[in-house]
Amino acid sequence: MTLISISILISCLSVMAVRGRRGPWPPGIPVARPRLSAAGGTYEGSNGRPSDVYVIQERLIAVADGGGRGRRGHTAAALALGAVVAARPQTAGTEEEDLGGCARAARDELALAERATGLDLIVLDAGERPRLRYAHVGGGAIWYCAKGGRPRRLTRPGDGPVGTAEPEVGSVPLHQGDRIVVVTDGVVTALGAERMTALFADGRSPASCLDQLYDEMSVVEPEEDATVLVADFVTA
Repeated sequence: MTLISISILISCLSVMAVRGRRGPWPPGIPVARPRLSAAGGTYEGSNGRPSDVYVIQERLIAVADGGGRGRRGHTAAALALGAVVAARPQTAGTEEEDLGGCARAARDELALAERATGLDLIVLDAGERPRLRYAHVGGGAIWYCAKGGRPRRLTRPGDGPVGTAEPEVGSVPLHQGDRIVVVTDGVVTALGAERMTALFADGRSPASCLDQLYDEMSVVEPEEDATVLVADFVTA
């Protein structure tokens, strides 16, 4: 009799759980806050010398490219991102120049690699008027695609040594469904701007877009690391 009672109780709990998941969201329970829903990865280059390091947080995405010069470049890229994470730029001011100061500190770490090629940071400011601040140094790129619109490149290609480059900073307003993409120069070289533009705007989810980029890079087989970070701005 006891075994039967326990079985009935377990069945009731299962039904209650299913109904709770499928029913309306209870009043007073907070909804998910605005954030960057992101997918990212590094396609390892065929030369066998790692260079790219990246980090994805709720309101911060950053990538550093140590230049494909082996352990020294990879270590410098890791130190650069360590400086970014320690500075917590998503909570340290809301001005574009605040992010520029963080980028300079990270750039100085990256300059330890003789041929470092890039550093890109994006921060989500999720206030009444959400916006994205960005800082860029070197050969990577940051792209912005309004929902239903055509992607446009926010940053200019850099030239000269990363260690002496002044960060390019800026901001763009965000709306539900807008997309931001950060790539290192390995992706730009492998696929080209025209193909990337088509992929960013074809309606795929960030994870699906990343998969397609990986498939196409596997055909090209880039020599250096190629990192892609795809993030959609979501508010619920």
